[in-house]
Amino acid sequence: MSITADEDAAVERFRQLLRIPTVSKLDRDATDWAAFDAFVVALPALYPALHASLERETVDGHSLLYRWPGREGATSTTPTVLMAHYDVVAASDEGWQHPPFAAELIDGVIHARGAIDDKGALVAILEAVERLATAGFQPEHDVLLSFGHDEETAGTGARAIVELLRSRGIRPALVLDEGGAVVEPGLVKGVDRSLAVIGVTEKGITSLRLTVDEAGGHASTPPKLTATARLARAITRLTRSPFPARLNAASAGFIGVLGANSGGPQGWLLRNLRYTKPLVLVLFSALGNETRAMVRTTAAVTELHGSDGANVLAEQASAIVNIRIGIGSSVASVLRHVRRAIRDDGVRIEVLHPSEPSPISPSTGPAWEAISAALATVYPESIATPYTMLAASDARHFTAISDHVYRFTPFELHAADRATLHARNERIRVVNWLRGIDFYETLLSSR
Repeated sequence: MSITADEDAAVERFRQLLRIPTVSKLDRDATDWAAFDAFVVALPALYPALHASLERETVDGHSLLYRWPGREGATSTTPTVLMAHYDVVAASDEGWQHPPFAAELIDGVIHARGAIDDKGALVAILEAVERLATAGFQPEHDVLLSFGHDEETAGTGARAIVELLRSRGIRPALVLDEGGAVVEPGLVKGVDRSLAVIGVTEKGITSLRLTVDEAGGHASTPPKLTATARLARAITRLTRSPFPARLNAASAGFIGVLGANSGGPQGWLLRNLRYTKPLVLVLFSALGNETRAMVRTTAAVTELHGSDGANVLAEQASAIVNIRIGIGSSVASVLRHVRRAIRDDGVRIEVLHPSEPSPISPSTGPAWEAISAALATVYPESIATPYTMLAASDARHFTAISDHVYRFTPFELHAADRATLHARNERIRVVNWLRGIDFYETLLSSR
């Protein structure tokens, strides 16, 4: 597919912003804030019409809040909010086919950290607004652009923006952040059309630190149960005690759409949840990692620490277990499950950064219909469906001031693309990114 000169210029602007290494770190003092400053400084020159039409303020040091005044005049208390974040996770050249911050364009594919998560969406929003502002368009109601600077770490920017909007009496009519995408046909057997999965809720998130303390000593005379062995036993017990599978309104809505668009025995199974719920839960648990995570709380051990020497017994062994909490569950119920699974008072459990699952936004009504209509225009071959967002996003903070919070990244992303998120070789096809701009432009034109 050939692209126009204007589209080629948009791609070059995208690549320019991808080259700025806005890597956020939990240790704020270790973050290179000069890169964040450079990103913000670059925006007015790249998007002059946007900056002439919209008001911009800086929140929490580096997050950005833009207001596009609507035709109705006074500041709207029910605006549309488009969200994204411009911080990215760390990446070194090691293991990458192309340097992560070079933004190389090869055979129609941009290779860069942040190409999908989440500068792809942020720059697509900027491009859409620039197009419309250049053409003289003004939305009927206010439109806000909320661009976080630390979504990958603490999310303080988004929280600060929410508190600012709350203080101004604003309750957005529609909030759209990163999340689901247009995924390939065949994700579920029997459904031969692509699915546009729109997150209407997202799982909660917390980490648990498991710690075992022992006397330590020389490795030549170990006790029967070392600190590391005791910790390993706890991890094994937890792994062998998965959280129960269950359906919620979001996953049931997703299954209902699948059932309406598939035939044969599987279609019947999905359309008759009243009778087939246990079988459907087994099916989703078996289809793959993504579908399994839709119907249950998950736990993954991500960090392990023990002795500092090969011949030294660990005085303390610890592990971090990252928990993604299913809709309908809670931090408290997760903790009870883990304690029962481990069955060892010698393993200390500490809860870190708890966040409960988000409320479920409706998959009917004006906000949902606006997203669906934009999808029907830009991705007429796809089926819009509600979905449970598996990862955490800044959108969860906006549920405090809006009942209509959705999570959808308007790019066609296949499994191989999605596998590069927070991993090596992150990339996006130019044609898919350009369709994302069209989606945002179509959505904004209706506001």
